[in-house]
Amino acid sequence: MRGRFITLEGVEGCGKSTQSRRLVERLERGGRRVLAAREPGGTAAAEAVRRILLDPAHEGLSAETELLLVTAARADHVRRVLEPALADGVSVVCDRFSDSTRAYQGAGRGLEAEVVEAVDLVARGGLQPDATLLLDIPAELGLERARSRNHEGGDSSQSRIDDEDLAFHRRVRSGFLRLAKLEPRRVWVIDASGDPDDVEQRVVRALDRALPGLLGGGEG
Repeated sequence: MRGRFITLEGVEGCGKSTQSRRLVERLERGGRRVLAAREPGGTAAAEAVRRILLDPAHEGLSAETELLLVTAARADHVRRVLEPALADGVSVVCDRFSDSTRAYQGAGRGLEAEVVEAVDLVARGGLQPDATLLLDIPAELGLERARSRNHEGGDSSQSRIDDEDLAFHRRVRSGFLRLAKLEPRRVWVIDASGDPDDVEQRVVRALDRALPGLLGGGEG
């Protein structure tokens, strides 16, 4: 049986990494074979692209350059990691996927949706998440969290995106919420403004509705 493909999305500072890790651990406790993934990243080439995209030294990359870099990394990740795992019956929990490209390079950077969709479709080869958990918080709160994380010694490579102005992050959030309205059966909006334990319970409830039986144990 093919594995399930679950993605987590949201603005900077929404808690995706924390909830992705907790979800992977919960699935493993339930007896599932599961792969933790992230984008950009997941292969040596894709991780190299990630460093380029997030390095503040590369400030000023055009929206088109970002789109092509992100989707190049995705093409490698999908073909070398994600599709083989899913075909082998391993479920995948991925921190960001195509919806981030639509929200960041589309809504955030202003590229035409048709262009983003066409390039991304080639990159992902038709792969589509079975369920997407959109961790939603106000852009102001997310930016405050992200910048505080970096200041305290977190993933400082995030700063090129974190340094974008508030208007950019608001456009990104609006882009995510627009996607959720367009695809309500796939994209589940979760209030991520509270305590991580509370958010985790919201994630569990949403996933139970999106993919009944997934958290109940067993293979597939």
